[in-house]
Amino acid sequence: MSVFRIPLDSRLRGNDIGVAWGDGIFRRGQDARDTAERVCRLGWWLGRVAGKWLACILDSRFPGCVTITEGDTDDRYGRMRRVLSQGVKIMAYRYGDRYQGLLFPPSVEELVPENAPVRVYDAFVEALDLPKLGFKIDPRQIGCPQYHPTAMLKLLLYGYSYGFRSSRKLERECHYNITFIWLVGGLKPDHKTIAEFRRKNQKALKRVLKQCAQMCLKLEVIEGNTLFVDGTKIRANASIKHTWTLDRCQKALAKVDKRIAEILAQCDSLDAREEGSASLTQLQEELANKQALKDKVKTIVAELEAQEAQKPQTNTTDPDCRTMKSIQGSHASFNMQSVVDEKHGIIVDTDVVNTGDIYQFAEQISQANETLGTDCQTACADAGYSNVEELEKIDSEGIHVVVPSQKQAAKSPTVNPFDKAHFTYDRDHDCYVCPAGQALRYSHTNERDKKRVFRGGTTCRSCEHFGECTKSKAHGRSISRLLKADVQERLAADYETEASQEVYALRKQKVELPFGHFKRNLGVTGFLLRGLEGVKAEAALLASCFNLARMESMLGVASLSAKLAAL
Repeated sequence: MSVFRIPLDSRLRGNDIGVAWGDGIFRRGQDARDTAERVCRLGWWLGRVAGKWLACILDSRFPGCVTITEGDTDDRYGRMRRVLSQGVKIMAYRYGDRYQGLLFPPSVEELVPENAPVRVYDAFVEALDLPKLGFKIDPRQIGCPQYHPTAMLKLLLYGYSYGFRSSRKLERECHYNITFIWLVGGLKPDHKTIAEFRRKNQKALKRVLKQCAQMCLKLEVIEGNTLFVDGTKIRANASIKHTWTLDRCQKALAKVDKRIAEILAQCDSLDAREEGSASLTQLQEELANKQALKDKVKTIVAELEAQEAQKPQTNTTDPDCRTMKSIQGSHASFNMQSVVDEKHGIIVDTDVVNTGDIYQFAEQISQANETLGTDCQTACADAGYSNVEELEKIDSEGIHVVVPSQKQAAKSPTVNPFDKAHFTYDRDHDCYVCPAGQALRYSHTNERDKKRVFRGGTTCRSCEHFGECTKSKAHGRSISRLLKADVQERLAADYETEASQEVYALRKQKVELPFGHFKRNLGVTGFLLRGLEGVKAEAALLASCFNLARMESMLGVASLSAKLAAL
């Protein structure tokens, strides 16, 4: 057999193909052009020309050439097909060549397209005022050169945006991911360096979101007219097994004291001649361990007694976290708060607390207004924030409050005929009138719960519904009324209006969307840092990443990068 190779561009010259192979193989003119075009289109061609069997293929080992294998006249298709299958890649598919040399190797800049999302993060960090955020920048400092905070912040933001939060994962991406390599300019910080930067700049990282929100104001993607607030439980970097309460401490101390007494009794029962034996040594070691555990539990008890909470608790791994219930059960967690603008769902402010939502409404709305530089017109939240004192703080500032009460959120009809809803408050006589027409007079004020208590007294004992409405012979039926019940009733009535219902209908799609993005798209099942300052920094990073992704989808990479560069 004979093998020939010619450049692919010969198919464009037509008759030259015949000249290259000899007049006896291909005829000049149209036949030569048709055959060459078929080889380029299909990747191979098999046939007989002038008494010769020819196998024509595109061989990946010789880029840009057609390989022609010539056989004798007695060859058959089967033999020629075996020629085609002997380690040669037929060009019906596209194949890469990682060993292809380049005369002018491209720079990293050329490998990242102009519309790559990573350019948005680069432009955003360049637009930040790092000294104002609290990052220490001193070009004249002595010692080993450090990584510039700009590069490290770019690395954290871009990594968090794509679910790379671990310092080891970020280190790996700096070695292999071309977008990370472009972003940090080829720097390859160690995972310990990344972790230390994040740990030492927690307060500065928390302020990133505020500047991000202010940039959004300048770009007119935030209006600040209507704000939605909500919270979600995110697990702490600690186990619930390390959470201690006073009850658990008392049980642990009793168990330790019992075991210490048993060890001392065993030690006394051993003969003095057995001093230094293995059994006595083991008992002495166990006794020392139990004493250490007892001292540790006593220290925890002192910390719990110093807390002002009704049910004090502490976690020995992360003292700031608390046991919280969620749809996934009870875990050592934090409560992440988020305030979102109505226009495009941009996050204005975030916070992380270790309490429930009930006392967070006024604080979160006030922080968001401080970021915006002006008060919003409407503030909306779910029934978890329906604390009348918190709502009144915002309502007194002239802001329209849209928060349902617990009963309004339940939307369940009152079945009990003697429920409080069936008792009418008489403002003129300052009393409640029961369904039977009897008056419940003012009794006392519960200062702790900030409620006024009304009771039926002895009148209830002679009522035909006694035993069903109440079973108290001494006090009769009791009804409590908040000291600020007038405010509560006014806000509840305002919630039922058509305008308030239109605002509340937008709440889920605006404020709950970021939480779904964090937990489902980015896989944030728990915080990596510990302590309130650490988790607040992580929350701010996640919120900033969400805002950038949101603006990128609205404005496009090129437009957003140009606008950020112009700020």
